[in-house]
Amino acid sequence: MHVRPKKHLGQHFLKEDAIAQRIAEALTHHGGYRRVLEVGPGTGALTRHLLGRKDIDLTGIEVDTESLAHLRAQHPELRLIEGDFLRLDLDALGDGPFAVIGNFPYNISTQIVFKVIEHRDRCTEVVGMFQKEVADRIRAGHGSKVYGITSVLAQAYYDVELLFHVEPGSFIPPPKVRSSVIRLRRNATARLACDEAVFHRLVKAAFNQRRKTLTNALRHFPGLEGGLPPELATRRAEQLPVEAFVGLAALAGTPTC
Repeated sequence: MHVRPKKHLGQHFLKEDAIAQRIAEALTHHGGYRRVLEVGPGTGALTRHLLGRKDIDLTGIEVDTESLAHLRAQHPELRLIEGDFLRLDLDALGDGPFAVIGNFPYNISTQIVFKVIEHRDRCTEVVGMFQKEVADRIRAGHGSKVYGITSVLAQAYYDVELLFHVEPGSFIPPPKVRSSVIRLRRNATARLACDEAVFHRLVKAAFNQRRKTLTNALRHFPGLEGGLPPELATRRAEQLPVEAFVGLAALAGTPTC
């Protein structure tokens, strides 16, 4: 059965079998999971390698009806959920840790990361193909021009590792950009030393005006109206490591731990 890539779904189907195998082998059971959620299996290029792993329980989550029919025909043993991963209630899938994997559609890949962060207490590992620029942002360190909201929030909870790059010719249709496969592993920090809701709001507020100094960007942020510590006042958001944002959030809000 032929599956047509659909632009509105951001589909670029991986055609290099060796790359699909490398992605499937990148799962390490970090955090003790057995359940693995594959986001957007598409034509099943990665799926067949994941099904070959007897040490995981795989569930595919696919929104494209044409891909669903293809997957059901090719892999009747695969557990499939029809729906949008971003709208899915992951808590309804059962208890315990899980991993997320996929050749993520470029148009929702950042939102997938934010959904993973929401479920950071249970999602202990992510292996994913991203547009290279997005992968660069997720793993960028402070001081980098691409360091931003995604970098800080992801790195607060996950250790991020570049695995390899993938060229456009490895896909059908070829995208106009390069891709990167990265792995995120839940770090040892169970809870940040601050109110985490305040932390999330503060990071977004600081980077929403990234050209301004923190004094100006956070002038009206609740709890910081009286000013910032002198060592941070003239710095910009992109210059602050994750720990400094945690410290600012603790200063702004009431610590919960």
